[in-house]
Amino acid sequence: MKKILLIEDNPEIRENTAEILELANYTVVEADNGKTGVDLARKELPDLIVCDIMMPQLDGYGVLHLLSKNPETSGIPFIFLTAKAEKEDFRKGMNLGADDYLTKPFDDVELLDAIEMRLKKNEILKAEFQKNATGLAQFIEEAKGYEELEKFISEECKMTVFKKKQYLFMEGNRPNTLYFLNKGKVKGFKSNEEGRDYITNLYKEGDFIGYLDLLEESHYRETAIAMEDSEVYSIPKEDFFSLMHRNRDVAAKFIKILSDDLADREERLLKLAYNSVRKRVAEALLLVHKQFQSDEAQPQILITREDLASIVGASKETVIRTLADFKDEKILDSQGSKITILNMDKLTKMRN
Repeated sequence: MKKILLIEDNPEIRENTAEILELANYTVVEADNGKTGVDLARKELPDLIVCDIMMPQLDGYGVLHLLSKNPETSGIPFIFLTAKAEKEDFRKGMNLGADDYLTKPFDDVELLDAIEMRLKKNEILKAEFQKNATGLAQFIEEAKGYEELEKFISEECKMTVFKKKQYLFMEGNRPNTLYFLNKGKVKGFKSNEEGRDYITNLYKEGDFIGYLDLLEESHYRETAIAMEDSEVYSIPKEDFFSLMHRNRDVAAKFIKILSDDLADREERLLKLAYNSVRKRVAEALLLVHKQFQSDEAQPQILITREDLASIVGASKETVIRTLADFKDEKILDSQGSKITILNMDKLTKMRN
């Protein structure tokens, strides 16, 4: 049963609205002012909030502003109730992130239709989309269901095949496209003044590439190059920002997709700073396996010694010696660029 938080200072309107919602099989939590409503929203985490605008102490705009700052409540669908119908009020509410607007007096059908539509769309955007071209198209198609987004989103994304060792973009360039890797493998790397490369990211099928630089509207902080022939979809910058800014539900969904790897990246940087070379080589092999894992009983990794050294942050010679030690210890076997992990447990529990 869906839970709805109703914030309304008028007792008669609050009681009548709560009765309508309860008859429609919703669980209703009531608040008679904005401050109480904010506290209840944080405590109850309702599925949807219906909130009056004109209230003493803290009005509806203030309630929405405070809840939008909290990650736990920022994605809750929010419907305003107001006795005013001026365009300025609509614009202010929508700019703050409101999902809908009901003008008093409203009938029960109008209220229930608005709530049902908002809950349905929120569930759609919470769903896990496949990390491929079909999933991307499905996500954009669902986003297009929002009237305010429809005219801002292109009907199709452009697909380009990047050959092995072909650049998607170069460090220092200004981004104007979000890349979606449909098939293949791509690496991101940075180069120091001496010309040595350090691999910052390994991108697999279903990953977005270059989104942080687009979000910050800064130059690319890494270079991206195809490790093998790869299918890449290009999403124009304008469509990307439309998805991010025009609707907070879409923004929340997109951010969730795009930020899947942030925690792993922070942990990797910490390990790079404090782990021994031996431990870092083990971690690099595990990283490559995680990104490009195979289904074999003895996982195989295809990566050059140069690329592995760029992940570890050590010289190629040091990495080769460490791999030889691992081979002697029966942790792995190697033939050229193919590395077969023989003992995953030892690799995972490698001592620092």
